[in-house]
Amino acid sequence: MNTPEAISASAVAALANRQLDWRHKAVPATANGTTHAEFLADKHTLADFQTPLLTLDARALEANADRLAAWCAERGVLLAPHGKTTMSPQLWDKQLSRGAWGITLANFAQLRVAREFGVQNLQLANSLTDPHAIQWVADQDSTIVSWVDSVGTVELIESTLAGTDSVLEVLVELGAHGGRTGARGVGAAMDVARAVAASEHLRLVGVSGYEGSLAHTADDAGLAAVRGYLADMRLLHEELLAAGLYGSGSVIITAGGSAYFDDVVTVLAPVISTGAETGGPSVDLMIRSGAYIIHDDGFYRGISPFSREGDAPFKAGMHGWARVVSQPEPGLAILDAGKRDLPFDEGLPEPQFIGPVLGGPMEPLVGAEITSVNDQHSFMTFDPETTTVRPGDVVRLGLSHPCTAFDKWTIIPVLASSEPGEAGNAGDQSVVDLIHTFF
Repeated sequence: MNTPEAISASAVAALANRQLDWRHKAVPATANGTTHAEFLADKHTLADFQTPLLTLDARALEANADRLAAWCAERGVLLAPHGKTTMSPQLWDKQLSRGAWGITLANFAQLRVAREFGVQNLQLANSLTDPHAIQWVADQDSTIVSWVDSVGTVELIESTLAGTDSVLEVLVELGAHGGRTGARGVGAAMDVARAVAASEHLRLVGVSGYEGSLAHTADDAGLAAVRGYLADMRLLHEELLAAGLYGSGSVIITAGGSAYFDDVVTVLAPVISTGAETGGPSVDLMIRSGAYIIHDDGFYRGISPFSREGDAPFKAGMHGWARVVSQPEPGLAILDAGKRDLPFDEGLPEPQFIGPVLGGPMEPLVGAEITSVNDQHSFMTFDPETTTVRPGDVVRLGLSHPCTAFDKWTIIPVLASSEPGEAGNAGDQSVVDLIHTFF
């Protein structure tokens, strides 16, 4: 029997046949009507685009994908990247081709995108409470594992699937006070697990949780909150084992976004087991980091374990490009990129370089700051005594939080390198791919 593809290679390849037009704000007007493949064959460069613009760096994407895949393999940990970060089957393919177990998603609409592109192993990091979604998941010919955090959710799924022979695999989600979803405490989670074990249409296959909602820093207090929560996840797993509530010979324990995945492995790796030594189920540990493949120049740059360790940190794989549309008073420039174009929820864009044209030589932009953003504009302050800024100048911006960058673009050009040429160097950046997103 042939092993199913992790993702449909033909569906991903078919994106090259998509026609580019006015609906894709990143696409140059001169390329209207061409296909993705034709656009790349024409050897476009950054200079062919207009602003505002979001670009990706090919070298950073490859390095980041390789880095975490190797890190997980060395530790015997599964990776199911959170695909909601990019909603790009092309980037999911990069992750899956490097050995990822599957793709994690957040809601029903995202699951439908993944199945359209033939993703075989999926994790819904949420509870199924929409009857339409419950029935759809039950009808899929693929592995879709979801979460439950209350007896009420178990009862809802049971009633929705009554009269069918469907059985859904679920993880019991442990939460914490002040966190997001999840049963509040080990005792409450055990009650949910007992309800699953007694149900006709559910099978308990593990424990899930998300530590990222409990801390936003890597200081002692933040790390203590994360580690304490992870210890509770381990305790829950041990109690489930002792009570014999797992309904499968293979169990998954999963946590870990892009900020604390090292702590997840430190605390939870001892649960990994083949089952041979205990006579119980085999146990895998799975992290779900999603932002790592893109990384950033803001929140994740500061909090990523690799940044904190100072050992081969991830590389910023996305940048914004904006043009000065007004310089109305000394020390103030208005740029043509705003909330509709660039992320701002985890820190404002960071001015890095400036030059007279897009794709041309640029100089470091020292001391400049984005102080606020409107829907379509950014306010950049600078020292007029040391920096000259003119209407038409182009600014490269470092960005924070890829999760709220990608949703603003249906197509994102990938540059061979997003590093601007130095002053006096007329070199331009080549476009090597176009990334399609489906939000």
